[in-house]
Amino acid sequence: MYGADHKPDYGNQMCLKKMCFQAVRKHFAAVSTEAVLDLPTALIKDLLPHLTVCQLDELQPSLNRKGISTYSEWVGILAEMCKRDRVLDFHTEEEAKHEVMRRLFTFVFYGFRKGLGLRNGFVNRNAANLNTPSFLWAAANCIRRFLVIASLHEPFHRLTAEQRPVLNLLEKHVRIVDVSQFDVSKKKTQAVLYVLHRLIDHGAAKELIVDGQCPIMLVWLLHGRGSQYVDSKLVNLMHSKCCTSQTPPSGADGAMCTSSFETKTSDDMDDKGIPCKLSKLDNVEVDESDLTLDPQVLCQAFTPCDGSPAGVCSWGQIESLEIRQCSPENLRVLNSSLPTFFSLRSLTLHSISTFTDLDVFDMARALKQLSESSSNSLVDLSISVLPHIELMDSLLDASPNLTSLCVKVQTFFWAPHFAVHPAESELRIEKLTIKVAQVPTDLDYVTSVLKRSPHLASLHVAGLRPLTGSSQSQLLTTLAESNRSLRSLNLEDLNLSECLPEILKLLKAHTLEELRLNDCRLLEKWTDKQEGLQQLVAALKAVPSLHTLGMAQNRLAPTSSNQPSCWSSPRH
Repeated sequence: MYGADHKPDYGNQMCLKKMCFQAVRKHFAAVSTEAVLDLPTALIKDLLPHLTVCQLDELQPSLNRKGISTYSEWVGILAEMCKRDRVLDFHTEEEAKHEVMRRLFTFVFYGFRKGLGLRNGFVNRNAANLNTPSFLWAAANCIRRFLVIASLHEPFHRLTAEQRPVLNLLEKHVRIVDVSQFDVSKKKTQAVLYVLHRLIDHGAAKELIVDGQCPIMLVWLLHGRGSQYVDSKLVNLMHSKCCTSQTPPSGADGAMCTSSFETKTSDDMDDKGIPCKLSKLDNVEVDESDLTLDPQVLCQAFTPCDGSPAGVCSWGQIESLEIRQCSPENLRVLNSSLPTFFSLRSLTLHSISTFTDLDVFDMARALKQLSESSSNSLVDLSISVLPHIELMDSLLDASPNLTSLCVKVQTFFWAPHFAVHPAESELRIEKLTIKVAQVPTDLDYVTSVLKRSPHLASLHVAGLRPLTGSSQSQLLTTLAESNRSLRSLNLEDLNLSECLPEILKLLKAHTLEELRLNDCRLLEKWTDKQEGLQQLVAALKAVPSLHTLGMAQNRLAPTSSNQPSCWSSPRH
């Protein structure tokens, strides 16, 4: 026992406790999971921050059964690896863990290279525990999104050899494949094509993100994977004499099929390749000693000699497609595939510059052909950047089965402008997002869509500026009268300074659950700001369904500080 005047040395106690935790981390396999779980709950919670990622992952299921969450540990790791505001995007234990594993897997898989979006503090301290097969296996068992950086080809060759068990796990668990630009005409990318084939065609991946302007790459990725469109030039390359040989090649680890194509303009500029043009398919020379594009041949070529025969491979079905840096050439490739792209449920396009009217009209025609088929599955469309708001009507009329549409608009007054005559038929839209780059816009094109959308449940409008002589009250009045199913309303960077009566009417007409009026200059022209604010707060409190409210950047503080009781409702 301590003497009457003895004070416990808490510093030494904490140091000893930390040393014990570090010993558990170092000798975790010998200690065993059961021994850790037998510790008091408080002590387990103190231990968790000292464990490795693999140990934390191994313990998590058993800890959850004991009612102990590892959320704070995964979020803590994530906070060290990326900006803290990104941590707020992950609300559950599984979401946070998957993001940690995804980021760390990418960093380790590609050889701890800089520029992969990670701060190095956590990685530097834990490099010895991360650069191991056990971590790659644990991460591959967790991640749902796989980033393909084809210019770093060596890791893909390892996946076809000593790391093949990791590829098997990725094939089972990955749902989203994110592909950066690469040149399919490079021999070094053969392993990349094979891994893509395994993930998309053999595996569970149904979502594809394409980040690059190379149309040849897009043609290869889309071929046979949901659309019935066949690019004759690609097929000729895939099924040329040298590419159709079914004889498995000899050599350790299964050497590649001896067939290739090279572009006449290529000087083999390493893996960066040359700028890709659709016309490159017209300038192909086949060299029978190099490579193949046929996934069937690739699959046989990379099958180990002692492995089971690959057989005939099935084709994957792409359900979600996102194209970043969508060039006009890529858009033409997509438009060719769209009319029979029956597996596609979600399509997102980000243009490298504003699409032209003709680009959008061509796409609308392809969407129209798709929508006329009973096999059409497309319900979600996001496109940026449109040259003007009227083209939103063209897209909706072409694809009336859409339930979600997101458009971003950037108008250039000098650009050619084609008249659009919207239809009047009812739309199925349930979620609509319109973002405009702060240029005067004819609100009639927006309100006409709203009037045709009785099922609209979520609306987000940002940056909309009415033409001279018009007011945002037109938008609010239409919402109150035509969109009674509305549950979520987000108005951002709109001038609502003269719209208090319409806002009050809107709140009475709807059972809103979420309302955001950020940067809407609410008080700017109110004659009696305190009285107007009281009316607004009273109307908000009268909406029993409202659980989320955002009114940032409206300079409410000076007025509301004089009336602290305004925001006393516990729901807001």
